[in-house]
Amino acid sequence: MNPYFTVVIPTGNHSALLPNCLEAIAQQQLTRNQFEIVVVDDANNAETASLVHSFAHRHHIEIRYLAQPHPMGLAAARNRGWRAARGQYIAFTDDDCVPQPGWLLVAQRMFMRGAQVVTGTVRTTLPIRQAGARRVVNRIVESSDFLAANCFCQTGALQRAGGFEESFDLAWRVDADLQFKLLEIGIPILKCPEAVVVRSFRVANRYAVLTNERQNRYDALLYKRHPDLFRQRIPRDEVMVLRYYTTIISLAIVLVAAAVGYVPLLLTSAIIYVGLTAWLAVNRWPTGSESGTWEALKEDMLTAVAIPFLSVFWRLYGSVKYRVLYL
Repeated sequence: MNPYFTVVIPTGNHSALLPNCLEAIAQQQLTRNQFEIVVVDDANNAETASLVHSFAHRHHIEIRYLAQPHPMGLAAARNRGWRAARGQYIAFTDDDCVPQPGWLLVAQRMFMRGAQVVTGTVRTTLPIRQAGARRVVNRIVESSDFLAANCFCQTGALQRAGGFEESFDLAWRVDADLQFKLLEIGIPILKCPEAVVVRSFRVANRYAVLTNERQNRYDALLYKRHPDLFRQRIPRDEVMVLRYYTTIISLAIVLVAAAVGYVPLLLTSAIIYVGLTAWLAVNRWPTGSESGTWEALKEDMLTAVAIPFLSVFWRLYGSVKYRVLYL
């Protein structure tokens, strides 16, 4: 008999995180014959494969390990997982999440009442402080009311929606894209606050914020695919974006004015540029134990200088790549 749920867990080079997720699923209040686990390894890591096989041997839970032939991204891993599923309902979570004991049971009750798609609660915990790192709150957790790290879908609903869009090959806006597709075809998304997974704040390199700016290109893709829902549901700090463009334009004017020797324009533009950069630095200034050090000051100044250029570059890159007017 096929299981009621298939739990799909995409993973990469996170063999240190995956065991906690698997152990939590082993402690579910739902009887074990009602669910299976599918782990999709985007890194095709031998250590992860060994970990999964060891877990299956210890717990006697039906679990399958699927290795991607080459890295294809989170969306592709999730798609492979649910398309290989035997369950009628798919439970998605991530390898850095710890589902609580009643996670599957409370979701099952929602489906027994007729739900097609259910989204749960993601709670976050504080990480252990590490030298040279800063606590980073995932912007998706902050802004989204639908997270694939904790959602449940009827297999038929996923088939109708076409699954996850694999053009989002980073973990940014891919959840929102699936949410919008479901809403556009008339499938309601019901909330189940009692279905809880716990996730730690990411502890990242101090300059990871600069790398993360590349995520902005996917805003353009999401806007192109779902313009109306994007405007309604995606928060946009248009004032901040305007400041970024103004910062870049003012620096460009400084360089041009310096080249032609027009001092009044040079000074005016320089004041605007320095003022906007200083404003960003002040707003990004860390608090608590991270403040008051040379490393914090250096990070703050360098990121304040770089962020406007990176943010605008990736916005324009996405606009050009996806052929949509998204500035």
